[in-house]
Amino acid sequence: MYPTRPRSALRTAVVWEVVRAALEKRAAELEQPVLDVVDTGGGTGNFAVPVARLGHRVTVVDPSPDALFALERRAAEAGVTDLVRAVQGDTQTLPEVIAPGTVDAVLCHGVLEVVDDPAEALGSLAGTLRTGGVVSLLAANRNGAVLARALAGHFTEARAVLSAADGRWGEQDPMPRRFTGEELSRLAAGAGLRVESVHGVRIFSDLVPGVLVDTEPGALDALLKLEEAAAAQPAFHAVATQLHLLATLA
Repeated sequence: MYPTRPRSALRTAVVWEVVRAALEKRAAELEQPVLDVVDTGGGTGNFAVPVARLGHRVTVVDPSPDALFALERRAAEAGVTDLVRAVQGDTQTLPEVIAPGTVDAVLCHGVLEVVDDPAEALGSLAGTLRTGGVVSLLAANRNGAVLARALAGHFTEARAVLSAADGRWGEQDPMPRRFTGEELSRLAAGAGLRVESVHGVRIFSDLVPGVLVDTEPGALDALLKLEEAAAAQPAFHAVATQLHLLATLA
């Protein structure tokens, strides 16, 4: 089951399948069915609630009280209130709410783009993990943004993304920061993490006109299968909107 409705599953299906399989593998390694998972920046529970439905304990750390309120409502509707804990905070306050070395898996989706210091943030996340713990890291891809701006006819902005240190096209860019796969891998290594796999996310779905997906019979399912088939192939990583790294604490 995907953690979102079918149309938006195009944006989350690849990540969800990787996360689900990683949690299943980790539980088998530890010979325990219930893992302790932290979802930093997890907001309304798009991933936290499905993870809880697998039977795991999930702590969502997010700075938005409104998002956490929505999370609690979603958890109640899913019948997993006892497995989901909402904590207001961020990566800087994480050491205050999560004891070091007590977590089996961390979800860090869309966080490194907005924090002041990505290396420090990832280090804080890694510090909560037990040895062998898993990190699911999802971040905006610089190279994918270059292609998207160019296809939209914004060639100057595309060139700016390509050369700017933060991967932005200017002050009007709503994304605070973007990364290449190499940059994300270096950040992971700096935090003591070993990268196990890299997947491209939203390779085609952000480029295909929505009308084709919504009106052509079977198009949504076919596009979803195409995304899943291409996600693990390095040749497509450069054009993906996001990059997903799965890493473990050595």
